[in-house]
Amino acid sequence: MKTRFMILLPALALAGVSASAIAQDSDAGTLAREVCASCHGPGGRSISSTFPRLAGQQAPYLEAQLKAFRGRTRGDPMAQAYMWGMASQMDDGTIEKLATYYAAQQPAHGRAADPKLAQRGKVIYESGIPGANVPACVTCHGKNAEGNSTFPRLAGQHAEYLVKQLSLFKSALRSGGNAPIMHNISEGMTFDQMTEVSAYLASK
Repeated sequence: MKTRFMILLPALALAGVSASAIAQDSDAGTLAREVCASCHGPGGRSISSTFPRLAGQQAPYLEAQLKAFRGRTRGDPMAQAYMWGMASQMDDGTIEKLATYYAAQQPAHGRAADPKLAQRGKVIYESGIPGANVPACVTCHGKNAEGNSTFPRLAGQHAEYLVKQLSLFKSALRSGGNAPIMHNISEGMTFDQMTEVSAYLASK
């Protein structure tokens, strides 16, 4: 337990929350408001692009990611800095309740993007990039980017966050879950194409 708290404390200090809030509070709403909101915003509608928006996210995806953070199998840099420690204090029941809570929240509205950029991103999302063997994103993430089970909701997410995750997938710095699939897909994408599809998704 001492080791787990040593991992957790730096992240908690940055977030301005107490370790006992995670370890003792089994109410998802209270946990979300008093701990998670410090980074992810009220109701999971974060303002900072450093932290993803969780409101309206697919519950199975959130549950899988939290378990991956807890098991240290999701290995991107931000996971190691923040979420490995945070999730280490959560049991399966708390993870399930938290995932259900965020899935039930009203998603954040999309932000307007450059029309030309978003239009090019829309084409990539709906049709892929055939010349680079990049399949259409819509196949897994849904017609309106609402997500499907362990494939996350992308609509309304911060564009900067999406670009960062695509870059992490491409460089294989993000591991676990659907990472192998996304690594193969993102390998064929340029940075400009990542920016375009992310701008489109952030606008939805």
